[in-house]
Amino acid sequence: MSFPLPADAATRDTPFYLYNLGLLARTLTAVQQAAQPRNMQVHYALKANANAPILNLIREHGLGADCVSGAEVQRALDTGFAPGHIVFAGVGKSDAEIRLALAADIWCFNAESAQELVVLNELAGAQGRTARVALRINPNVDAHTHHYITTGLDANKFGISLADLGAVIDQLGALPNLELVGLHAHIGSQITDLGVFAELSRKLNELQTWLESRGHHLPHLNVGGGLGIDYHTPDANPIPDFEAYFKVFEQHLVRRPGQQVHVELGRAIVAQSGALVSRVLYVKRSQQTNFAILDAGMTELIRPALYDSFHLIQNVSSQGSRQLYDVVGPICESSDTFGREVALPETRRGDLVVIRSTGAYGEVMASNYNLREKAAAVYIGGQPG
Repeated sequence: MSFPLPADAATRDTPFYLYNLGLLARTLTAVQQAAQPRNMQVHYALKANANAPILNLIREHGLGADCVSGAEVQRALDTGFAPGHIVFAGVGKSDAEIRLALAADIWCFNAESAQELVVLNELAGAQGRTARVALRINPNVDAHTHHYITTGLDANKFGISLADLGAVIDQLGALPNLELVGLHAHIGSQITDLGVFAELSRKLNELQTWLESRGHHLPHLNVGGGLGIDYHTPDANPIPDFEAYFKVFEQHLVRRPGQQVHVELGRAIVAQSGALVSRVLYVKRSQQTNFAILDAGMTELIRPALYDSFHLIQNVSSQGSRQLYDVVGPICESSDTFGREVALPETRRGDLVVIRSTGAYGEVMASNYNLREKAAAVYIGGQPG
């Protein structure tokens, strides 16, 4: 167990989210060291974790903000991100959200449909503004990840299909309050096969050549995010291989002179710096299995219930012989399960359990189902801003 705990962990109320700001700072340094020599701009995807102290640290390291709701745009502004470093994506932007982002003069809207462009043009005109837009295309590239978090196939709701792109480009001529500044693509999340980013690069190369033949020269490309992490052995790989990730685009993406390339990383930046700390309420032995029932549930970490995802689970209070447990929460749903047949040292009531790699899509997806109170956030390894 190398994830450090606060000195008073044993006496704190549980569950709580634990953030290692030192590890987050090292991760941010690593991503910038890989991106900056290649002149690539990193935008942090707020949907992974919108905790204000974490956002402050990310902003201090020079990252921009990638937002998928008006509230995220406002959170980025409130945290001090410059409007010129904020992009707004999302397949269903409301009129109110668009107006907010227009009034703030954010850098770019990643538009996902022909109808959205019409609405955006109308709302920008009402404010006497010109909205910068990048067209989010659906490149039909398989990310080879969970089907719930695959976003770049024809069957997905996201982006403009390649078959419709020509008509959308022609439509822009009748929308005077929009300025086309780039293309955007995002094919999925928790991607561990870097070859799919090479395939995406080749698709973008073809599209750029086609657009140039029609007189469109784009100053901006956004290749999305989706880089995965090591959920199984987080201590061995606490920081993703950002060098290999950016090298794929360096080798396969054909950039035009002066063209800016953006990525929008979320999970890869924050996931390993977070953990969920819980306490064992009961150990229940049935004829089929042993249940370790925690005071944390799917209300604090929904990923296992939603995606059947794996998180490393560690009992930090016991040194006993290992036994198999189904680690579950207190919520009145059978899906409220963190792991089945998990090998843990002999577990007793009151033991502290740490669920790893929850810095992304943990706290930000929490709910108060069963009228549960939101768990506190605790910080180590630095001062929360």
